[in-house]
This record gives sequence, C-alpha cells and structure tokens, in this order.
Amino acid sequence: MFRKVLIANRGVIACRVMRTLHRLGICPVAVYSEADRYSPHVLQADSAVLLGPPPAAESYLNQGAILKAARQTGAEAIHPGYGFLSENADFAEACERAGIVFLGPTPEQMRVLGIKHTAREVAWREDVPLLPGSGLLLDEAHAASEASRCGYPVMLKSTAGGGGIGMRICRSEEELTENYPAVARLGAANFGQSGVYLERYVEKARHIEVQVFGDGLGGVLALGERDCSAQRRNQKVIEETPAQGIRPDMRRRLCETAERLVRTLHYRSAGTVEFLYDSDREEFFFLEVNTRLQVEHAVTEEVTGVDIVEWMVRLGSGDLPPLETIRPEPYGASIQVRIYAEDPAHGFRPSTGLLTEVLFPRNARCETWVENGTDVTPFYDPMLAKIIVRADNREQAVAHLSEAMEIARFEGLETNLDYLRRVIADPEFRAGGFPTSFLSRIAYHPRAVEVLEPGMQTTIQDYPGREGFWHVGVPPSGPMDMLAFRMANRLVGNPESAAGFECTMTGPTLRFHSHALIAITGADMAARLDGTQVPCWRAIEVQAGSILQLGSATQAGARAYVAVRGGIDVPEYLGSRATFILGRFGGHAGRTLRTGDMLRWLHDRPLPSPSAPLPYSLIPRYTHEWQISVLYGPHGSPDFLTEEDIEMMFSASWKVHYNSDRTGVRLIGPRPKWARKDGGEAGLHPSNLHDNAYAVGAMDFTGDMPVILGPDGPSLGGFVCPVVVAHADVWKIGQLCAGDTIRFVRISEPEARRMEQDLDNAISSFTAPGRGWRAFGEPAEAPESAILHEHEGTVYRASGDRYLLIEIGPNVLDLNLRFRVHELEKMLRQQHLRGVIDITPGIRSLQVHYDSRLLRREKLIACLEACEKSLP
Repeated sequence: MFRKVLIANRGVIACRVMRTLHRLGICPVAVYSEADRYSPHVLQADSAVLLGPPPAAESYLNQGAILKAARQTGAEAIHPGYGFLSENADFAEACERAGIVFLGPTPEQMRVLGIKHTAREVAWREDVPLLPGSGLLLDEAHAASEASRCGYPVMLKSTAGGGGIGMRICRSEEELTENYPAVARLGAANFGQSGVYLERYVEKARHIEVQVFGDGLGGVLALGERDCSAQRRNQKVIEETPAQGIRPDMRRRLCETAERLVRTLHYRSAGTVEFLYDSDREEFFFLEVNTRLQVEHAVTEEVTGVDIVEWMVRLGSGDLPPLETIRPEPYGASIQVRIYAEDPAHGFRPSTGLLTEVLFPRNARCETWVENGTDVTPFYDPMLAKIIVRADNREQAVAHLSEAMEIARFEGLETNLDYLRRVIADPEFRAGGFPTSFLSRIAYHPRAVEVLEPGMQTTIQDYPGREGFWHVGVPPSGPMDMLAFRMANRLVGNPESAAGFECTMTGPTLRFHSHALIAITGADMAARLDGTQVPCWRAIEVQAGSILQLGSATQAGARAYVAVRGGIDVPEYLGSRATFILGRFGGHAGRTLRTGDMLRWLHDRPLPSPSAPLPYSLIPRYTHEWQISVLYGPHGSPDFLTEEDIEMMFSASWKVHYNSDRTGVRLIGPRPKWARKDGGEAGLHPSNLHDNAYAVGAMDFTGDMPVILGPDGPSLGGFVCPVVVAHADVWKIGQLCAGDTIRFVRISEPEARRMEQDLDNAISSFTAPGRGWRAFGEPAEAPESAILHEHEGTVYRASGDRYLLIEIGPNVLDLNLRFRVHELEKMLRQQHLRGVIDITPGIRSLQVHYDSRLLRREKLIACLEACEKSLP
C-alpha cells in the first residue's frame, strides 16, 4: 500500500478522496492555489504545497508544479479527482515518466475513449448501439451534409470535454451554420480540442450511465446504472440509482454493453459509459465514456457498499483482489443533489462571497468543502456540496431527500438550494422516469425580495435583538426605533420578534419575486409600489414582480421599517437575526444590504390574520423638536456633577450632532462645571471613571460632549452617565436627525413602568390608553436620587428603568474589589432570577439588565444585598 498520495484537485472531491486515504492509513498531500489557502482540503491534509496564483492555468492545471510537489513530498501516486487534469492523457503520461502512479486509466485509454469521435469508432466496432451521427466534421458544409443524412434535429458536440460545454441543439441548417463556430470555439477554449461531430437529437431522451471499473488486464465490472436526466443546459443537477422504470432485462443489457465496450481496451480504474435512452422505444444509444471518477459516483457507492476511491487506490498499489471476487450486489435506492453557488432567479449566474452559515442534515451523506466563514471565489467551479440519501426504495429516498433539503442551509450568498427544493417537490420528479427536458419545465419563483438599490444603510434587524451577551461585549443591535418596528410586524400578523428591514435616511428599491404582504412604518420615505405612492402604517398587498421604492426621509424622522409577512429568513447568530455592522455578524452576511442581495421570508408557520390599519391616534408624530423621558442616574450630584449641572441637564436644549449613528447620538450643548477637577486614578478629565457597563439609552459624557448610547454601542466604558432614556422612549433616538433639538424630561421609575405598559398595550391591541401612550412622561414630583441604596461600602445606582449599577468600595483600582465583583456576579447567576437579562461586570462594578415587567427593582436590590452579605 502507498504511504503518500497527492490529490491533484480541490474542493468537494479533494475532501472526498482525503477521507478514504485517511481511513486507509495513507498520508494525503494537498495542493492549493493562493485562493484556497484556508480551504478544508488544505487544513485536513498531512502536508500541503502551494501551486501558485488563483487562476487554474497557474495552479491546478500547472502540470509541472504538481509533479514537483509530488517529488518534494515523496508522494508515490497522484489521484486526479474529476475535472482539471483528470482526463489529461499528457499528464498521466508525465506521471508515468516521473515514476509516479496515476490513479486512473492509461494515457492511451484516455486518448481513445476521451475523444468522442474515436470512442464512437470503438463502440461501432464492438457493436454498441449508436445514434445516427457523424465522425469528426471537417467544416460547416460537411456538418450540413451529415445533418441532412441523419435527419434534424441534431446535436452538435465538441469532441472533447464534458459537463454540457460545447453542445448545441440544431433544428435546421440555419441553426447548424450559426452554432458550428461556437461549438468549435468552446471546445478549443475549454479542452484544447476544436473538433466537432454531430448526432441525431432525441426529443424525449433520458441520460442513463453505467459505472464501470477495470483491472487493466481485461477484467471489468459494471457497478450498476445511474439516471442523470435531471439536467440544466446539459449540466447534471440531480443523479440517482437505479434508473426508474427500466426493465430488469434492459438494465442487464446496459451493464453488459458497458462492460463489453471497455473490456476490449483492457480498461483500468474507474470510468463511466454514458447512454441516451429513448423511453418511447425502450432503446439505448452510446453517448461517450468519461475516463475518470464521476461527480455522481457516491450514489453507486451507497447502493453497492463499494468505496470506488479505495478501489482506485488499491488497484494502483497492486492490492486490489480479483474483481470477480468482490462483485457487489446493489440494493436500495440513492439520490444525489448538487449544491451550487449560483442564482436561479438570474439565469443561474455564479455567486461569490462569504458563507455566513452552513448547515448540513445529519440524516444524509454530505460531501463538501465549505463551512461557516468560507469565502467562495469566482475562480473555480461553483459546486459547494453534494447531498446524498439512501433508502430501501425510491419513494423513501425522495422523502429522505426532502427532509434533508429542508434542514440544509447555505447563507450569505445565493445558491440553488431553494430551486432544488422546488424541483424535488414537483410531481414529475416524484414519479421518476422523466426525460432530460424535465428541468426546462420547472417554473421557479423564489419567495424572496431582491435588492435593486440598497439605500444609504439598510440592514436586517429583529426585536429585541441579541440580548444576554453584554457581559462579553456583544451589543443587542436590533431596531433603533423599536416602536415602529414592532408596529410593522403587528400590522402584517408577524410576531414582534420577526426580522425585517431597517432603512436609514434613504431607503432601498426592492423587487418582490413572489406575492407578499408588507407594512411600512417609521419615517416617511415617500414609498412607491410600481410607481404609485402607497400609505404607511397599514398592511399592503404586493404582487410577484412588483417593485417597492423608498426615497429619502426629507421630513422629520430618520428611519423607516419594512416588515414582510412571515419575517425575513436570515440565520440566527447568538440567538438573533439582528445585524451588528461593526461586528460583521448577524443579518444578511453580517453587513448592510447591497445591490443583488436576495432575502427570503419564512412561510412554514401559521400566523394570525393581518391587522386593520393602525388608528391615526396611535401613529407616532415625528418632529425636529423632541422631548425625551429620562431617569436620573447612575452618576450625579454631588460626587460627579454639581446641582447646577443637573438643573442644566433638564433645562437646556440639546442639538443632535451630524456624527451620529447606531452606536450613539452625539449632542451639542452647554458644558458641565463638574463637581471634581479630574477622574482620579481613572483619568485626567472629570468625566473619567473606572470602566463600568453602560445601559442602552444612557447619556455618557465623553469629555464634555454627551452621547446617547445606541443598540450598537459599547458595553463598557469609563465615562460619567448622568441620565438614561426611559425604555418606553428609547425608540425616539432612532428617529433623531442632525440638527434636531432635544429637551430631557425627568421622570420617576414608576412612571417609566407605566409608560412601558401603555406602549405594550398599544402595540398588542392597537388601542390607546386613556391618557394616550404618546404623552410625554409626567415630570417626577419628588425626583429620585441617583443613589438608590448603600450598604457597607456598596452603592446601588439607578441606571434607567431596566438597569441597576452596583459599585463596590472606593473609586480606586483594587484587585480585591474586582474579586468581590466576580463572586457577586457568580452568586447572582446562581439565583436564576426570572427577568434578569444580562449581568455585566466592570472593574469595581456590576450592572444588571432586567425586564422590569417581570422583576421589580426592589426585589433585585434585596437579592443582591443578600448575596453580598454572604461574601467573605
């Protein structure tokens, strides 16, 4: 047995061959281009050699570089996989001259069988049925003469290559004359052979092929047939075995004919004999021989129990038993689908980009080279994976395949996964026995919206975002204006958590490929559907093919929201579909939307009926002069700010700075006088303090400039925060525009809870409470102190109506204090208090984020005090 085998390939087949080599105890050697530096086949190999730049001609087709890599690593054999050099007779010959075993047919067999017109000559000598056709054509006139003899329609074919490249159907002499140069040119460009021949074209044909394996001494086994009739533009998409509706005697004749054809040449290793099967006449005709391992070899392995790659390796090393002693008996049915990075909605054009989520079904055999984070480049074949199922019969195999396809996910770029789901659900596919024209009859309309123009900053968000990870620095993200977002979902019958579009300042242009129900809320962006203005704050029917265009928010407000019934289907990341732009995760590919993005929506769950239009009294009024309810604290007078500073905070008119975004809204206003000259150990400016966690909606002073922290803001910081926006008013910061003015209204914690209850009731029932939920919070009659409670050196500070900040000990850097914070955090987590969302430690502090509807602040303080008393 070999010690080392080099795999002269990449992607799916490289990983597939490597798996067998590892099982046999053989050290696999990988080769790679610069584009594949971090591909799995490189990382999984025992050793790997860089071939060169990404273009195939400079890497995977560079024979000299591959042979040099084999010599350098001591590889005794080369497995070519499929594609690239797998059917290159010159390369196989070069391997032999270098004393390296080529795991495949002999060079002469490749030359005879790999060129289609010479393969037909061999087939004719062996009495293999042939379609009426020609030999190698001399020119267009010769082609026209031969086509007239065979009878139209005919198929022009390149004499070299495969994969459907260089094949054209011609139904008249005019079409023949038009297509002949193109076929010759494609053959020369892709395979280095410009030869062309033709065959009669059978309208209702099936593509049936037989897997063969030869020992090079005249022994040949046929391992059964495969049906490859599910083709798109002559490119196989779905393969299965056995072929449905083929009589046992016909199946036997197919296998015997394939064996006879290759036995005459003493064929060596794996190969495939392809036939065209006329279902009406129950006749088959020879097409070609593929002198390599096929992409679809896995279905044959599934029903025979044979590892064809292992046979190739053992034959090359001289360890394969006589073929007749290992002839398998096929049992069951197997189906394979090919997952491609391509866009079915746009002519199956190739897709490139980052795969943000890859999920494979456990109940299927999956051959792949991709994983989360794989960058799919434009340099190579776009196949990402193969999903293969096996069952006792075809009906069960189709059912297993359907289940597997529903589980599979390839997010971040367009693939044919959804298209394949449509194909396997088609009654004609489920019946089986369909011709090669089957896929041309599939009408595919994705349940998706396409981004034609992305707008200034359009992202996918969900509510309430990515909660529970503040302690590790991950912000919640989610909608800046949670009120408009939740209302949009409510209008179309979605749960308020469903993912939707957030559009900032300038909205996107979207094409709907399927019928949909949408709602647009938030800032008025003069939305138009197929050129006609449509209203906001109500459900809107959208027909397939319609285009929704959102303009600019020219009036008050900064953000609009678009909800689609069902919710946008993007992967959950840390429990949320919200986009965190700076972190490059969540949403669609972890970024703002771009032209060409396709967003699908969920449709597999029952939803309530859409709501009636939102009552006018509940539609928020956006303005350029805002009043925002805030709670005093966590930092105030007299330890950080003066009483005069606090009064100024609520009496001043603050102007929104142009440099504002989802991380925070900067404000322009009067400078505080400060109650201290500096931040002590924490810094030179009086706004500095030792790091503690921030609340979303907190106004922190970065030096003398205040910033209202947004949902993408920092989790920790070292700045004083004198006020926090009430949770029920946080939505307002999402609608602030540069130049808007703000006045802060100081309210109490009970008033903040009442406002939140009113807001929740308005969203759930579309009815306004007696006072109107849009009313500003009532100013607190007896303002609360920033310090809620003190106990033996521990200070409990109010941080809005949903956060509590606990500071331990004096304002100095002391590791003993940090240890106490750590122990307090651990003890609180062990309490499993209902309503606690996150617990975030600082240097000498601990912030608890809680849902005030489920957990009262008084109960939380009591629990913390009890935990603290038990600390050593």
